[in-house]
Formats: sequence, C-alpha cells, structure tokens
Amino acid sequence: MRVRFSLRFLTALLSLAIFGAVFYLYASYTPHSEDLTAPVAAPAAEAAPAALTGQEETQPAAASQDPEPEAEPDAEPSPEPTVDPNSPAGRAAALGLPAPPDIDITSWEYVLVNAEHSIDQYVPEKLAYLNQTAEQTDIQEAYNPNRCPVDARIAQNLLDMAVGCREAGLPVFLSSGYRSYSDQAANFRRVCENNGISDGKNYEGYYITMPAGCSEHQTGLGIDITDRYREIKNDSIAETATVQWLAEHCGEYGFILRFPTEKRAITQVMGESWHFRYVGVEAAAYMKENDLCLEEFVALYGVE
Repeated sequence: MRVRFSLRFLTALLSLAIFGAVFYLYASYTPHSEDLTAPVAAPAAEAAPAALTGQEETQPAAASQDPEPEAEPDAEPSPEPTVDPNSPAGRAAALGLPAPPDIDITSWEYVLVNAEHSIDQYVPEKLAYLNQTAEQTDIQEAYNPNRCPVDARIAQNLLDMAVGCREAGLPVFLSSGYRSYSDQAANFRRVCENNGISDGKNYEGYYITMPAGCSEHQTGLGIDITDRYREIKNDSIAETATVQWLAEHCGEYGFILRFPTEKRAITQVMGESWHFRYVGVEAAAYMKENDLCLEEFVALYGVE
C-alpha cells in the first residue's frame, strides 16, 4: 500500500514538472505587448553619402529625365508687313509686278525725256567719241566728227556692247548718238519737210521725230544702232541679225530698246527697233523681265 502511494506521488510530481516545463516554453515564445508596439529597426548597413565614399551618387532612372515641357498654346501668326501703296513696291504690287530695284530715280541715267518732259537746252557734262564700227576700241575725249559722240559715262558700256555684237560676227554700226538742241531742231525741220508734216507725227499720231528739247539724243544716253550694210532706219532693220542680237543682249550692258512698237500708245513714238537707251544694268534687267518701257518704269517711282 505504501508502494502504491509512492508511485502516485511520483506520477503527480512528474505531471507537475511536465506541466511547468510546457508553461515555461509557451511563455518564452509568446510575444509581449512591448514587442508589438516597438519601431522597426533601421537596416543594418545604410549606404554612406557619395561625398564620403568617393563615388558618384546614382539617381533613380525616373529622376534623371527632364520633365516633359507643358505644351504652349499656338502662337498667333505674325501679320504681313503693310506695303505703302505710294511706294515703288506698293505701286508695283498694285500692277502685279515684283518690287522694283532700290534706286535713286533722280540719278542721271533715269532721266525721262519725251514730248511731255523737255530738257530744254541741256548739254551733257562730258562727251566721248567712239569708232562707229567698233573696229577701233579706243575712247576719245576730243571732238571728232568722224566718230559717234555719247555721254562719256556710258561710253565703255556702249563700246563693250558694240564689240560683243562684232564678236558674234555681226556688222554693227553706231549710227547716231548725241545731238545738241540746235542739231535736233534742224533734224526736226528736215524730217517734217520730207514727210509733209509739221508736228513730227505720222498719220497714226505717233512721233517720227521729236522737237528740240524732247529728244533722247540730246541727253547723250540714247543712240541709234543699225546694221553697217543697212543704215536706213525703217521697219526692215528689225529683220537684221544685228538689231535682233542687240535687242536680246542690250540689257547685259545696261541698255534697253527704248521705243518698242507694242508700247507706242505709252511712248507716243512709232516703233524704233534701232534706238537704244542707257539706264544701267539693274533697271534694264527689271524692265526686260517685266516688259516695261521707260515711262512705265519711272512711274513706279512716282514720275508722271
């Protein structure tokens, strides 16, 4: 009986020990309230600043890109500059023409001479004398009745044109250049008498000769050029290769065909395929490209 009691006691003691051990283990692995509210510890090894490590700081890929610029509203188109209708460009635009050259229309080479624009007793400041066939290429300053006189300022250009015509194999002839006021007066009387007229006009009302003071020859800037073998000035000269070459190339030397037949209503002069006038290369090119006579050209600059 004592033995049985002892076994029960040991069994109870062992059970108590096991229970105590289990309780201890359970208490050790159960989190306390302090553990649930404590902050999370920082990582053990944070990267040191680049300045301290000697390495460049690497920015995240997204931060290295520039932000997209905000779209700007459509800009208002710049207004077209307004052209003064009373300027050469404005007058040209009104006629559907490009802007004319930027020139001083009061310069000597643009002087307008016709029945409404007399130069009275004008005399060029200086004359030069050219060989009429351009076989001799010197320019003389002393009076020479056997040569063609022109305003000295156009002598080289005229000589170059005549030489160019000769080099093309054509018999160019500088027929008539400068005429004084008195020479033109005498020429006017002679032509009128020969044609039975008194005002210098033909039956169509166009001038065939100009009164003294109204002739381009008096400026020394206008010159009659014909074929050496066909010097008579009539419509047949237009058929010669010489005059045709001159009409095609005169602008290269600063000359224009002054009295085209198709411009008679404007110039009031019958067609003269032999009469050329110096205006300078720039003006000559513009007039040729836009099919203008001198009256039309200077009108762009307000000359009426």
